[in-house]
Amino acid sequence: MKPDTLAPGIHRVYARIGDRDLFEGIWPIPHGVLLNSYVVQGTEKTAFIDLVKDWEGAVGAVEQQMAALGLSFKDIDYLVLNHMEPDHTGSLAELCKQNPNIEILCTKKAVPLVEAFYGITEKVRSVASKETVDLGGKTLVFEETPNIHWPETMMTYVPEDGVLFSCDAFGSFGQYEHCFDDELTTAEWELLIPETERYYANIVSSFSQFVLRGIQKLAGLDIRMVAPSHGIVWRKDPARIIELYKTLAEDMNGPAEAEVTFVWSSMYGNTAALVPIIKKTLEDEGLTVRMHEVPKEHASFVLASAWRTSGLVIGMPTYEYRMFPPMYHILDILERSHVNNRKVMRFGSFGWSGGAQKQFDPFVESLKWDCVGVIEYQGAPTEDDKARAIGTAKELARSVKDWSRKKTVE
Repeated sequence: MKPDTLAPGIHRVYARIGDRDLFEGIWPIPHGVLLNSYVVQGTEKTAFIDLVKDWEGAVGAVEQQMAALGLSFKDIDYLVLNHMEPDHTGSLAELCKQNPNIEILCTKKAVPLVEAFYGITEKVRSVASKETVDLGGKTLVFEETPNIHWPETMMTYVPEDGVLFSCDAFGSFGQYEHCFDDELTTAEWELLIPETERYYANIVSSFSQFVLRGIQKLAGLDIRMVAPSHGIVWRKDPARIIELYKTLAEDMNGPAEAEVTFVWSSMYGNTAALVPIIKKTLEDEGLTVRMHEVPKEHASFVLASAWRTSGLVIGMPTYEYRMFPPMYHILDILERSHVNNRKVMRFGSFGWSGGAQKQFDPFVESLKWDCVGVIEYQGAPTEDDKARAIGTAKELARSVKDWSRKKTVE
């Protein structure tokens, strides 16, 4: 791999991570992920922005690319830590051994985390919003953006070139052969947007209010390039990724797209019996339906889908007086991520006793869902149950279309 030049004296050095591990120990990355670090060279000083952890040879890959620039970690004067999560700081202790003179720049809230994670207390300097560091012809300007997505996060801006180093913000899952948005192939674009949406839903969605605040703070900057720590660098149309993140953040409280996420589980086929009937009804009403069967499909993909749709269909049986456990996990993830204000219907079978609804109701209340109807039945669904499911699905479709139409008008 070779380093990529963003502007004179500004380079990306990066690592490609495969699909073996789960991101954050939770989220699958079937298309891998990129770890991006950046070198900013002034006439007097050199800064390194965001590290990598030693994950699948990432440190060696970065060192090799730095060597191609005629640099090593011993040549770095400043290390900027925009975010303390270990995928961006994991090699910090080793770097400080190689270069004990390096000065670490981070927010005030990050200083105790540097000590807690890596036992480092020397040459750690806190910086605040609008504070600057002069490298000689290149200036680092810091902007605190708390809770995108840890409390200590910030972004770093180089005004001479209009480059914004945003760390986890404006990032994406996936590996891409090309560095920049104006180089991507059609296939890469087809991967990038869904993997950006899934990355947002999985990693950032809980902090959507802070995303909107952060974007407002950036409004006064002349941003000509967005360089995140995961995914591609946006140089042709940096406003596109900022606007996408704004849209995704606004999806938290809905309305989102005029579509339905249909997530279902079944034990012996009795809950599953209504799945094709409800799906066909929604599609006949003109809605796109995103289907997810759990636990066969990971919660990562369900969450990404639910985040983008205004409607939800939840199909699950009662399991020993309570919700089917895999579906409880899904709803817990949706609640943690604040998938608020959706139009919802629920259906499901029970055996000797019901009980799933008692656990479902608190989720409806917590997330402020508008539940248009529930179809519960003992054993297999009757013709009357099927008719009720069709009627409820039609009501859901009307609610979703009316609500999403209101969004369009506004």
